[in-house]
Amino acid sequence: MALVELIAEAPRSLRFTDILKTSGQPRGTLHRQLKHLVEEGLIETDGDGGYVPGLRLLRLASRSWSRNEFRQLAAAHLQVLHEATGETVHLALLRGAEVIYLDKVEARQAVRMHSLIGNASPAYCTGVGKAALSALEDAEIRARLEGIRFERFTDSTHENVASLLADIHDIRKRGFAYDLEEHQPGIRCVATSIHVAEQNILAGVSVTAPAYRIGDGVLDSWSGPLLVAADAIARDVHIGLGPRQ
Repeated sequence: MALVELIAEAPRSLRFTDILKTSGQPRGTLHRQLKHLVEEGLIETDGDGGYVPGLRLLRLASRSWSRNEFRQLAAAHLQVLHEATGETVHLALLRGAEVIYLDKVEARQAVRMHSLIGNASPAYCTGVGKAALSALEDAEIRARLEGIRFERFTDSTHENVASLLADIHDIRKRGFAYDLEEHQPGIRCVATSIHVAEQNILAGVSVTAPAYRIGDGVLDSWSGPLLVAADAIARDVHIGLGPRQ
């Protein structure tokens, strides 16, 4: 399972040489194990010859998400936040340099977005990702993003770590993050972090809407109920799950 976890948590596909360096296993042993995992559908190869999570693993993960205690404890608060804003609400967990979407309450007027439950998105260009990263020290952020290629999804996407850190410094001062069409054209959001250290949970919650429905100051007006929801989720997780054993 160590190899599956290594590949699943990597921010990008891993080539055989990458896995060989990290795992420390003999070349022949590693080749046989990867071949077996591919045959089992737990991993697969992409077009560039790298290894990525397989369809079977994603299906198993989907079943796990349906029983995820963090998601269950957050669900009622996500609904309250949705009712307060009328827009789409996301809950996402930070994993490495990406966020994994755990839950989503759709707006009354749904808009197509990348944020399907179970999907991963780069942390550097999403509101939930930047909010979660803001709870970390700068050195940890740099370490997580080391070697990451900053793909330009839009003209507003951060191009490097320095640009992202400048944004994150502002996020820490405000207490919440913006995504101003940085990941998807025409989509904006406001987000904040959920950090429950004793459970090793670092996540983000956001309110998202199409830019044409958001006038000046609307994102800021959502920050109040957003922060209330994040605090309530953190409190309920702390009470409901207790310290990690």
